[in-house]
Amino acid sequence: MTASCHSPAGAPRPSRRNLLPGRDAQVDHAEAEGASALAATISDKEAGCRTIALIGQPNVGKSTVFNLLTGLSQHVGNWPGKTVEQKIGTYRHEGFVVNLVDLPGTYSLTANSEEERIARDFLIQERPDAVIAVVNAAQLERNLYLVAELLSLPQPVVLGLNMLDVAQQHGTHVEPRVLEAALGVPVVSLVATKNQGVKQLMDKAIALSEGSATWAPNRPAIRPEHAPILQALQALIAGHTPPGYPEDWIALKLLEGDSEITALMQATLSSDAWQPVHDLLAQHEDAYLDIAGGRYEWIERMVRAAVDQPRAGAISVTDRLDRFATHPLWGLAALLAMFGLVFWLTYAVATPLANWLSGVVLGALDSLAAVALGGAPPWLFALVSNGLIHGVGTVFTFLPILIVFFAMLGLLEDVGYLARAAYVTDRFMHLMGLHGKSFMPLFLGFGCNVPAVLGSRIIEERRARLLTILMAPLVPCTARLAVIAFLAPAFFGPSAALVSWGLVVANVLVLAAAGIATNRFAFHSAHTAFIMEMPLYHVPNARTVGLYVWNNTLSFVRRAGSLILIASVAVWALSSFPGGGIDRSVLSYLGRGLEPLGRLMGLGDWRMIVALLTSFFAKENVIATLGVLFGAQSTTVLAQQVSLALAPAARLAFLVVTMLFIPCLATTAAIKQETGTWRWAAFSIGLLLAISVGAGILVFQVARLIG
Repeated sequence: MTASCHSPAGAPRPSRRNLLPGRDAQVDHAEAEGASALAATISDKEAGCRTIALIGQPNVGKSTVFNLLTGLSQHVGNWPGKTVEQKIGTYRHEGFVVNLVDLPGTYSLTANSEEERIARDFLIQERPDAVIAVVNAAQLERNLYLVAELLSLPQPVVLGLNMLDVAQQHGTHVEPRVLEAALGVPVVSLVATKNQGVKQLMDKAIALSEGSATWAPNRPAIRPEHAPILQALQALIAGHTPPGYPEDWIALKLLEGDSEITALMQATLSSDAWQPVHDLLAQHEDAYLDIAGGRYEWIERMVRAAVDQPRAGAISVTDRLDRFATHPLWGLAALLAMFGLVFWLTYAVATPLANWLSGVVLGALDSLAAVALGGAPPWLFALVSNGLIHGVGTVFTFLPILIVFFAMLGLLEDVGYLARAAYVTDRFMHLMGLHGKSFMPLFLGFGCNVPAVLGSRIIEERRARLLTILMAPLVPCTARLAVIAFLAPAFFGPSAALVSWGLVVANVLVLAAAGIATNRFAFHSAHTAFIMEMPLYHVPNARTVGLYVWNNTLSFVRRAGSLILIASVAVWALSSFPGGGIDRSVLSYLGRGLEPLGRLMGLGDWRMIVALLTSFFAKENVIATLGVLFGAQSTTVLAQQVSLALAPAARLAFLVVTMLFIPCLATTAAIKQETGTWRWAAFSIGLLLAISVGAGILVFQVARLIG
């Protein structure tokens, strides 16, 4: 019988998070109720339900395992009161309903970052039935530190030994059975990108949750010098720990100097009971060295037993490539070359396909509409033809351009290059008071600014995260790049690729200047440190890249089918009413009211100003709006008509303003969500409006003088 588990949104049990004075001591009512929102997913063995947590360091393939197991049965949101993403999925397994919780990527359980706090709080407070720890076989020694901490907790752990194919590519051979014997926990070999071993992983996890599998972990021990002190500390707190917290784990964390656990116990114990604990800790402040040392010695034994490393002095493929990719000069040149390659592929491959779709598909749809609506009122045919086909339909012809870009981005991410790009750009990020880690979400902005804003969650320090959020809308997304790819060939002919590349470089320079100014005046030139792990290079997986392209393209199509559809119909309606032609429409009066400002940028045609304004709903709306207002029968004709409506200097100014214009509605909403206030969202709109208009005026006036 297959039973259903409680919904993650079910009634939560009271949280113990408010026991931690010094952090979230005053938890508001909503967070107090939501902090344990996952408690209803805790195992109900009589009902055949299990809760299993997935945990691992960043870049180990944990999310790939989660996506394979849960498919579309996922709920994605935020952890209650936090900005870190929460993923919960349902997996049905041989009569069991498994609630799978994808914990944030974390290097340890020491609670130095928000991700580490969330992972530790969930494991301690919510008590999942089992824990799956996913590790990277190619970097096993580094990954085992988190496993060493997990084994100190009571939950049974199964180890998912992932990326065995990558390890073999780099000359590292891991013996899973030997590692299992050494650890005393089940070990399952995985190549998650090929869906190998994932079902066996869940078999082991379910068996552990039932108690039918052997669970005799070989836990790391503290070095002998402080072992008696740990025992004495455990005796002092025996019977006085908060409910659910293991006494041996509490004692270990106290001796390790964990500030949150120290505050927790200080609040739990009476003053008389706390004093001897405090005195003992004060006498052994160096104990954390023996705790960490014991873990590293344990890791060394595990690796020595189960891993055959490359011979000493061997230079790996990653080392060879990184000599070039992370070089201060050549690495930056490689990054710029990557951008150039993307644009070359866009114009060489994607643009001809987009033009073919425009000529064949839109023409066929127009003919079909003419036949189907032959006896319909003229306004209905105008709505379908001008509002839908040449509005939304024109945007859909961008699909080849977007697919090429997303494929390139997914390829670079999967092969491991993006981390090198973050390293190379670190020195430039420091000019803005940021560090290389901010490059990762900002680079996502080339796909879409919304995930760029959401991706800022990987940045621990609040000031750096906020500054990254504010700078994300200045990154030219694929929608803006699609507009450039559409108009640049008509505006500048053979020089279109060079102009587009120059626009992106100029955009990045403007981003840097805006970041420096914002950091200096709003954040008083603060700086943060940068520590980031470099994943090994590996052969990209076609399935992973394909899923990346599919998910991002599907997101675009959904947006085109909603916001852009509504905006296109609205633009058509406003350009048609109250009647008498487009020049006497409501939209024309609005556009003409802004013409004095537009003339400073060379945009004397009110239709160009209206196109910019509608880009607030979605950046692709620039083309959709122009398609409605110019009434062109194909994208090629539309591009030519727009080109004829502008002077050469104004063409460049229009593209510059398009690249820098205010964030779209979805990005604005994401900024509000991540910052928790409309104040920063409004600041972002005002900042980009000033930058775009100022840049447009400057470019037009200078280009006119030069020309």
